[in-house]
Amino acid sequence: MDYDPDWSRQFDDAAAELRAAGDPTWTIEHIGSTAVPGMMAKPVIDIAVRLVDQGDFDRHRPGLERGGWRVGSRVRTHRVMLFEQGGVRIRIAHFFTSEQWQNAHQRVLRDWLRIHPDDAARYQQAKQDAARWATSRRSYNDAKTAVIQEIMDRARSARGLPAVNVHDKWTQTSGHEEARHPEG
Repeated sequence: MDYDPDWSRQFDDAAAELRAAGDPTWTIEHIGSTAVPGMMAKPVIDIAVRLVDQGDFDRHRPGLERGGWRVGSRVRTHRVMLFEQGGVRIRIAHFFTSEQWQNAHQRVLRDWLRIHPDDAARYQQAKQDAARWATSRRSYNDAKTAVIQEIMDRARSARGLPAVNVHDKWTQTSGHEEARHPEG
């Protein structure tokens, strides 16, 4: 859908809820396409939460679950929790340790797209093309990966960082996961 200026308020509400259910001192940022002014996006608010360490997540997980969040996603590089309303996913919280925070792909991509409108337009087109042809959430994400990889390579290079594979989901072969997700 077209960019909705209300996404910023929705993020603020979600951040306040996360701090109330988790740790009031957490650094929380708006990430994803809804954090890039003018970009079309699915109306799902993506959130980055900075943890002290992995134990920080484990200590606060029960409170987050009581607040309606549930562990989910096939992401393997960090913990992810989902929030649904009426059976529809409306928020995704990505939990990064202090060591991961500075160079987390989601934050690097958001920052790059905010100041590089040509890449933002290219990414938006890749998302629209993927939405048009994808048959599942997985095929939608896979269809965008090549463009995201190219943009991330430039963004990381500009920060003096080496290129890394941005695909961070577990893969499946013959319907079986190749490795178990940390959440089980």
